[in-house]
Amino acid sequence: MTLTDERRLTQLEWLESEAIHIIREVAAEFERPVLLFSGGKDSVVMLHLAVKAFWPAPVPFPVMHVDTGHNFPEVLAFRDATVERLGLRLEVASVQDYIDDGRLRERSDGTRNQLQTQPLLDGITQHKFDAVFGGGRRDEEKARAKERVFSLRDEFGQWDPRNQRPELWNLYNGKHRPGEHVRVFPLSNWTELDVWQYIGAEDIQLPELYYAHQREVFERDGMLISVSEVSQPREGETVEKRQVRYRTVGDMSCTGAVESDAVTVDDVIVEVAATRLTERGATRADDRFTEAAMEDRKKEGYF
Repeated sequence: MTLTDERRLTQLEWLESEAIHIIREVAAEFERPVLLFSGGKDSVVMLHLAVKAFWPAPVPFPVMHVDTGHNFPEVLAFRDATVERLGLRLEVASVQDYIDDGRLRERSDGTRNQLQTQPLLDGITQHKFDAVFGGGRRDEEKARAKERVFSLRDEFGQWDPRNQRPELWNLYNGKHRPGEHVRVFPLSNWTELDVWQYIGAEDIQLPELYYAHQREVFERDGMLISVSEVSQPREGETVEKRQVRYRTVGDMSCTGAVESDAVTVDDVIVEVAATRLTERGATRADDRFTEAAMEDRKKEGYF
């Protein structure tokens, strides 16, 4: 058989192979990895890849969720059901606990995504995690586009974009000093379309709010915000019932829905293929504060 006769990997097969290689590399190189799992689509795909990486053995590390207290109930229910089904250990870092005991204060705008940094860093320190898997992708946002697959964080959990290591020939340097840790992004080279095509190919289950459904929403700053206990319309904002879905899920008070008729994975793939805005750029108010909002938070220790 010649080289030309060999079957080439498809795009999704290549991305899957790379991600599984990264996950196995971390399991071999680090002592106490953890996978950030919120129940959102990227973390669901990342967990699915971890299951495949070690099957039939169980996933050899726990999962952690930084719970803002403003998460969608459907997503939390999905998170808990997945953890139970796979027999995983779930560590929860609760923003609400920090607010209750005075370590954090509510923001004036009521959003909590930007309050996640300290609970995350404390959780990493408390459990002595030395590698933290995140579902970030380079296509999402400019700061994420320039971050390596292995991203070194200093003893304060901070990221220095000028201090990044070369990653040539799929060689990853996980060396770190005591107190430091490494953030690892197996989906770095994936796009939103890749994620959805992989979800379809692998028949991966997601929270239902990723598909079109009827929901009471109001418009704010060009986004459709769901009516809930933590997101109420202001004067002049009209509540309407619309057919919407979510491209990303996070803090209910700052995550917008998009009008959609996509009720199946195939429908979503067609919709995503046609869009020119990333999910964070289109539906996350916390990324709109400044041009460098995400990079500033990452320097402080954010995902």
